[in-house]
Amino acid sequence: MNPPLLFIQGVAPANGPFAQLPRLKDNARFVRVYDLDAPLLQDVRAVLIPAHTDQRALRAKRELLQAHLDQGGTLLLNGHIAYPFLNELTHFVPLIERRMDDLRIRRLAPHPIFDGVDEADLSFRRGVAGFYGRGHNPPPPGARPLNGIGTQAAPIDWLYENAQGGRLLMHSGNDLWMHAADPTSARRIAPQLLEWLLAGEPA
Repeated sequence: MNPPLLFIQGVAPANGPFAQLPRLKDNARFVRVYDLDAPLLQDVRAVLIPAHTDQRALRAKRELLQAHLDQGGTLLLNGHIAYPFLNELTHFVPLIERRMDDLRIRRLAPHPIFDGVDEADLSFRRGVAGFYGRGHNPPPPGARPLNGIGTQAAPIDWLYENAQGGRLLMHSGNDLWMHAADPTSARRIAPQLLEWLLAGEPA
C-alpha cells in the first residue's frame, strides 16, 4: 500500500524545513513528476505539487491527476498556472499594481490550515511584502476563497470540492509551506496543512 501523501518533486529535490517535518517524512513518498503513474496514486489521499514543477509535464499527466480528483482525492497546488492541467484551472492573473496595499493578504474565510495565523505574517516576511503571492489563479464556480490579496481581495488561496468528494486546494504563490521555519505565526501553516491533508476531512 502506498503512503497517504504523494509529494511531487519540483525543479529540485524536496529539502528544507518542511521536508524534514516528521508528519511528512513518515507519511509521504517523494517522486519526480516524470515518473508519476497510476500505481503510484493508488490509495493516495493527497498529492502535493510545489510551485516550481514542470507544468508541461503535469499537463502530460492530466488524466491521472484529474482521475485522482474525480475519485475523491485531494490535490494541493502551488504557483502560477501557465499550462492548465485540470478542468478546474485557468491561467494565472498577476497583480497590475504592486503598491503596499496591493500586496496585503486578507482572510476571507476560516480554515484549519490558517488557524492562529496572523494576516500580517503572510503580508510581510522579513519586513518585505510580496513573498506570499503577487496575483491569483481564478477559482472555478463554487470554490471557497480562503485568503485574498490586494484591495480587491483576489482569491490567492481557495478550496474547491467537487461532487465526487475531491478537493482542490490552490495557493497562487510560492509554496504554502515556505514559512515552515519562520519565527512568526505563519510557521503554523505547514504542520496544520499536513494534519488537514492526512485527516481527509472536507472542511
